[in-house]
Amino acid sequence: MNETICLIGFDEPEISKLKTRISGRVLAHPSLPGFRVENGLLFIDNESGGWQSRVDRVIFHGIFEDDAELFVALALWGGPCFPDPLGMLDCRDKHACLVRALSQTRFPGFGRGYVPAGGVVNVSTEQVAKWGNWHCGENKARIQGEWCAEFSSTLEPFYPGEAVRVVLLGEDVLQIRLAGDDWLKSIHDSTADLMDMDSELAEDTRQLALYFNLPVIANDYIIGDDGAKYLLEVNHIPNVTRFPVIWERYAELVTDWCCA
Repeated sequence: MNETICLIGFDEPEISKLKTRISGRVLAHPSLPGFRVENGLLFIDNESGGWQSRVDRVIFHGIFEDDAELFVALALWGGPCFPDPLGMLDCRDKHACLVRALSQTRFPGFGRGYVPAGGVVNVSTEQVAKWGNWHCGENKARIQGEWCAEFSSTLEPFYPGEAVRVVLLGEDVLQIRLAGDDWLKSIHDSTADLMDMDSELAEDTRQLALYFNLPVIANDYIIGDDGAKYLLEVNHIPNVTRFPVIWERYAELVTDWCCA
């Protein structure tokens, strides 16, 4: 049967590559399209706009300010969606996702805190405040002493050590050494690179992926100067284009899923 598959959130180079691998009709939208669920069927805008087409499968990869509505619609539709829309809903609010993840990880750390917007804290040791729902090192600050939160923020101790990302792609797990010129480390720094896999972090990432029911996930950890490990955050829609080996595995994963 010829299916209609919708790609949402991919940039044009990745859209072109996936279209060559996926058989059947493919609709692609780099940003959120119009959609509706009606009588158990999912309809999404055609690429040229205007009429909507019935869609049989969805592959979602992106983070948008108002994407939670789409996840609700996809969950109510109940059709094949990669990743699982319930898992994406559980992770979309970064603070709520962290709380869920800390309840499951082997490496929750210690001394976490929270301050609502407009609240004031006075911390005696250096902390990291995080707010908002964006990743990539945004919306974070190192604080000590009195600090007023402009936005509702989580607090965690500043852990000296090496920042790493563990990426799960189906059955494969890879580890990246994050890098940067200051305390904010990222996969986008030119010196970030793949590194040997830590077996404990691999297993922890597998367990969190299972908990959230997500086939692709990336966890950021600190490996402390004393060897202790700390989960920092869960990325439910991680970057898959920075390293060719990760993109190839991801493309293979979603292509195989389309044929399942």
